[in-house]
Amino acid sequence: MRISALPLTFAALLLAGSAHAEGEGRYRMEKTEAGLVRLDTVSGEISLCREQEGQIVCRMAADERAAFEKELDLLTKRVEALEKGAASGLTAAKPSLPSDEEIDRTMSIMEKMMQRFMGIVKNLEDGEEEAAPGKAVPQKT
Repeated sequence: MRISALPLTFAALLLAGSAHAEGEGRYRMEKTEAGLVRLDTVSGEISLCREQEGQIVCRMAADERAAFEKELDLLTKRVEALEKGAASGLTAAKPSLPSDEEIDRTMSIMEKMMQRFMGIVKNLEDGEEEAAPGKAVPQKT
């Protein structure tokens, strides 16, 4: 016995809206001719359930199963590509060391910066020494 997906989906959407309005839990079970339908009122996913050996066993609806298998195939391909890249050593970008020219340029820039900084410090020290030995600093008020 096969259940049509369109009426089942429509019924699920109606049940989802009413479940949130009534403040019920996340899942809602409805009895059908073939067993039970479990509706996730948050995501709208539908699972078909049957009672087997005293337990309720649920499986995804056909549309959800196809989407699940498609996603599984995509993830499997991504994992395979990553494994191939790891085996060949292409996945990790290896950092390259700077060349001698880059090091010389960097050191030149740092040397200029330190010379300017030391010049500023010397000017500040010279300015304080002139004012300190006994000359009064004029009031600027």
